[in-house]
Amino acid sequence: MKHRGRTRGLTVHDLIIRNARIVDGTGSAAFHGDVAVTGGRIAAVVRGEEGGIVEAAAREIDAGGHLLTPGFVDIHTHYDGQVCWDKLVTPSCYHGVTTVVMGNCGVGFAPVRPGTETELVEIMESVEDIPGTALYEGIPWGWETFGQYLDAIDTPYVMDIGAQLPHVALRHYVMGDRCYDDATAEDILAMADITRQALSDGALGFSTSRFYGHLDKAGNTVPGTEATADEIMGIGDALASAGHGTMEIITDLIENSDERYWIEYIARKTGRPVTMLVASNTSDVVWDLARDLQAEGLHFRPQVGARPASVLMTLEGTVNPMRQFPAYDAIKALPVGEQRTKLLDPEFRARVLADAPKVSRYRDTNRMISTWDKMYVLPADLSYEPDHSDSIAGVAEARGCDVREALMDVMASGRPILYLVGGYDGRLERQRERIEDELSVFGLSDGGAHCGVLCDASIPTYMLAYMCRDRTKGPTMSLEMVVHKMTQDTAAVYGLTDRGVVAPGYRADLNLIDFENLALEDPEMVYDLPAGGKRLTQRARGYLATICNGQVTYENGEHTGAMPGRLVRGGAA
Repeated sequence: MKHRGRTRGLTVHDLIIRNARIVDGTGSAAFHGDVAVTGGRIAAVVRGEEGGIVEAAAREIDAGGHLLTPGFVDIHTHYDGQVCWDKLVTPSCYHGVTTVVMGNCGVGFAPVRPGTETELVEIMESVEDIPGTALYEGIPWGWETFGQYLDAIDTPYVMDIGAQLPHVALRHYVMGDRCYDDATAEDILAMADITRQALSDGALGFSTSRFYGHLDKAGNTVPGTEATADEIMGIGDALASAGHGTMEIITDLIENSDERYWIEYIARKTGRPVTMLVASNTSDVVWDLARDLQAEGLHFRPQVGARPASVLMTLEGTVNPMRQFPAYDAIKALPVGEQRTKLLDPEFRARVLADAPKVSRYRDTNRMISTWDKMYVLPADLSYEPDHSDSIAGVAEARGCDVREALMDVMASGRPILYLVGGYDGRLERQRERIEDELSVFGLSDGGAHCGVLCDASIPTYMLAYMCRDRTKGPTMSLEMVVHKMTQDTAAVYGLTDRGVVAPGYRADLNLIDFENLALEDPEMVYDLPAGGKRLTQRARGYLATICNGQVTYENGEHTGAMPGRLVRGGAA
């Protein structure tokens, strides 16, 4: 990537990127050309065969034929607390993301009655595995309404951020201690009024969780999980009158006709997009519903992720398979380096081999930490598409040792162990098919959440480097399609129609990428949250430049100091 000053006559642009391979976000075929930026907008795009841009700019970048895409728009994150202290919005900033949407899965921090903040922190900590100590120390609080929360976070960032109104916080605000019970007619009217006001103040939409895996610290499903159709439809009526806003749903009840009834009601009554989280093996009922509603010109978009839900297990992480062995109690407080040394000590290993494992009260945890043929050493190529030889059982077979010995060898090496949730069968073909389905929208990065078990904020890099370029276990995906799915398509679901395309008039949110050398780095545990909280993070190589609102924010993976991002308010795009 070469930089040039004023070389071509009168300077009329702020920035020109020349000689780029442009994938413009629309799904159209790549082409070579130049892009000019003025005042934070794309001023011109000229194909190479047309001679390129003749004007000059205050700054010019010779792309050298490298890939130029729109900035990525990540519509499923949980940075609701993190944006209070981390204006770089890490690690999404390392992966070409220039817009994030947060407030997903019905959880967030506004509205909130003063003095009840603890309840929202504990729910976020339990549901999204974000250290509560970090949230207590890092969030300045002081707001009550959703609009006041938006005002509080309306500060400069390295990228744009937008927020949804979360159902859990809304219910807690209106109903107080009754928030686990059925809402009254008066409660529903109050929630609808607050939703209407939140949308007016700039909420991008509303999110709700009806997923039985989302539990609070006491083991209860979060408020709103069993809300009646009347309640959800009442809130939906507020979206209908707002003129903007998207509803995001996670539900275990899609097989229930009553659940589909209110989803259809909201899609028809509001005309607004509805997006529902799905796994690769989610019932075809979802896809049939999406197809039927799309045929009516409505917008119901199943939301799929880059790979199956997964957990990374490490000695420092939330899930550590060594904890099932009583012998581990003697070393668990040691520094991680000393623990790894102990795992190789013959005397300690003998004690582990003789142990009767503890049984967790959570069935899923037991499955993750002891299903040896489904516990995979994280592949060195970070493919997230392992085979049997990568499993603890496979390692044990290859070495002719007990699976517990193989487990200790792997954990002593520092390599994370990967568990893929949802019936992984050795290939990600079903995942690929779902992503490529034109009905689906791409999401589920969970950026900012599940700090001790995953780092899926890195999925834009994963999609380009692995699914578009390196995959050998099945077909690769079209680069043009994947870029479209992560830019124009995701932006449109939340009404952000001013971005996601490399064309004149659009926001100058761009990525210049060395596609051939683009690569993920290994995930690592860092202790950089407030109060010393820990999280898994992950960086990348190959992003030559990321540009937000016309300003270069990252060059070769390093922050330039520019902070052109802002809060995006719904209805303003």
